[in-house]
Amino acid sequence: MKKTVLFCLSNLAICSFSMAQNQKVSDIVLFDAATTPLKSVSALYGASIDRKDNIICIENKGNNLYPGVSIKGSWNIGKSNQIMVELQNFDDKGDVTITVRLENPGADPDKGTGVVVSRLNVPAGGLKELTISIPSKPPYPEVEAKLKGMRYTPYKLSPLTSSLDGTGDISRIVVFINRAKQDWKWGIKKVVAKVGPDEQMPSWMYLPSEKFFPFIDIYGQFIHKDWPGKTKSDNDLKEELRRELADIETNPGPSDRSLYGGWKNGPRQKATGHFYVKKIDNKWWMVDPEGYLYWSHGVVRVTPSCAVTPLDDREFYFTSLPKADDPFAEFYTTRDELLYPYYVARNIKKTYDFSAANIKRKYGENWRGKYAEMAHKRLKSWGLNTIANSSDKSICMMDKTPYTDRFELKSPDIEGSNNAWWKFKDPFHPEFRTSFRKQLMGRKKELEDPWCFGFFVDNEISWGGPTALAEWTLQSPASQPAKIEMVKRLKKRYKKIEDLNKIWKSGYANWEALLESQEKPASGSYNDCLEFTAIITEAYFKNVRDEFKKVAPDKLYMGCRFAGSNETALRIGAKYCDVISYNIYRRSLASFSLPEGIDKPVMIGEFHFGALDRGLFHPSLVETANQQERGKAYGIYVESALRHPNIIGTHWHQFSDQATTGRFDGEDFQVGFTDVCDTPYRETIENIRNVGYNMYKIRSSK
Repeated sequence: MKKTVLFCLSNLAICSFSMAQNQKVSDIVLFDAATTPLKSVSALYGASIDRKDNIICIENKGNNLYPGVSIKGSWNIGKSNQIMVELQNFDDKGDVTITVRLENPGADPDKGTGVVVSRLNVPAGGLKELTISIPSKPPYPEVEAKLKGMRYTPYKLSPLTSSLDGTGDISRIVVFINRAKQDWKWGIKKVVAKVGPDEQMPSWMYLPSEKFFPFIDIYGQFIHKDWPGKTKSDNDLKEELRRELADIETNPGPSDRSLYGGWKNGPRQKATGHFYVKKIDNKWWMVDPEGYLYWSHGVVRVTPSCAVTPLDDREFYFTSLPKADDPFAEFYTTRDELLYPYYVARNIKKTYDFSAANIKRKYGENWRGKYAEMAHKRLKSWGLNTIANSSDKSICMMDKTPYTDRFELKSPDIEGSNNAWWKFKDPFHPEFRTSFRKQLMGRKKELEDPWCFGFFVDNEISWGGPTALAEWTLQSPASQPAKIEMVKRLKKRYKKIEDLNKIWKSGYANWEALLESQEKPASGSYNDCLEFTAIITEAYFKNVRDEFKKVAPDKLYMGCRFAGSNETALRIGAKYCDVISYNIYRRSLASFSLPEGIDKPVMIGEFHFGALDRGLFHPSLVETANQQERGKAYGIYVESALRHPNIIGTHWHQFSDQATTGRFDGEDFQVGFTDVCDTPYRETIENIRNVGYNMYKIRSSK
């Protein structure tokens, strides 16, 4: 089962609430936990299920693809156009996003045919009744067929899509968490088909192909919709710049800040010329180079190239791509250096950088330098004090705002490993240390810069379950150094292969056969795989720390930006990292906690919120109703982090919106502090300032 592209009818849709007079259609119960036989319900992807108090209770572990339940049956929903689902989130960690999919007989979920899919946000607390509207089929399916390379398209807006075959026949209901990164406890009580008000499609979905395409203007914006702040001319860009410069002059930044953005009025600590971490009055802090307490309020990817988009087989999407001799043709070659390898890995040949092109139009000659100066002014004015990782180095190294960055290890992989980004690196390979040392030496200038407080190493590693690293190792070729090390240890423990076979319930002919096998090990291997997974994890963190501190003893090793992990990885990482880092996409961190016995400073490497009222097609990983709600969500999240004793900073992802037509992996999120035309989202900025200007008061309060 692959990740399904999802679709909803936004509040921008044209709605019609007329129904046939006197139409009476009974509700059709598709599932009721109180009466549906349990034999028709099965667990998916390692979830455990139980029926309690007339609800199917589901528990899943993190790092699982699609944990949940499958409900088989035979129903006909007739003319129903709504699905009501009763769900419960038993956890106190915050909202959980649950996907519901109904399937026709013969459906192909991987291709998105014969299904209706919705993604529902379920807050913690009691039973929640949520309604899914089944949209009508668009009149021009050939338009939708041409839309590719985007997570969500103008035909598939978050979070509902329907390709049901029209018969009304349903044979399966699947309810799951998409790519669960952490443990959750939740439940499902009822699924009911209903007849409700008809909802029509957005106006552009009634356009035939020749009128729909091209659908992206010269600025990289959606053509078939208008919204507040949309850029319609180069003069709009110039006017916005004048307006913003006046706003910055009125709001130059908080007055209680040190040179590095620390708390000038707080209790002074030892000045070392570098950043370090310290626990004071039961709260973790960073300390800046001058000895002032510092809390990192920052943003990822401060770069003019946030909206680079692939053009391969899609040039007809765009109205005005420049000719080869046009001054704006340079934006076929500008790129984000961190993300460029991802384009190469996907064999993407041609791109265009809409955000940088708009910045050139806005700032004119020396646009890079003027944009860089503006970035620092904005951050200070908005109450931010950190340029977070994956940002433009030339902006970071102006030494006006503290910054952090990240390495992605380039050493050989454990070949059998599974990761959404890159495979797990083999810490037993002789190139593991030497390759990282070479990477470190290539960044020596940053590692000696007092404005740089530290580095993350790797990002969102897929740790799998408690035995996964060892199992992946055993599924690797015989030449895999980690596998050679594991077999050597097994030989020492068991002496004879027959003794291992007895415990593992396996049938290896000899030790060489074990080394050569690339099959998943038998169930009896659990304890040995548990132990060697910990050994691999220890080798990974220890080798990274040793090499990092040899080159940069005064910089903070900021961890690997956990986004789902297991307790073994967390505990071992805590031994070696100066700071544990997490990417946490929730609405609040009030319930966040480290495993018992771990007391370390924590950096939030990524979070964000988005909405669909400004022309993009995807509202981000955490959706809000509109820009006003988005701004409020920012304040709630950061304030919850400021009140948490372990958290020493939050970094928003990212500075500017992604491309309307998606980046290398199709992400097309409305997540910027600024849009593709470099225009700030005022509602968000207002809330950034509210919390940013008061953050040391909030952090120091009892």
